[in-house]
Amino acid sequence: MTTEQTHSFDPKLLEILVCPLTKTNLEYNAESQELISQAAKLAYPIRNGIPIMLPDEARALED
Repeated sequence: MTTEQTHSFDPKLLEILVCPLTKTNLEYNAESQELISQAAKLAYPIRNGIPIMLPDEARALED
């Protein structure tokens, strides 16, 4: 897998994914490889190109 493949996320997928807690849109952070929910203040990890959309797996965002 190239660096480009490991640090990209399908924009079409981002259009349909929402935070499972708040049902709001997510933001993609390429640097941390996470999907960010500003409303829930959570960062969902992306592992091997697969977003892990479980609140228990999410990292709490700092204010």
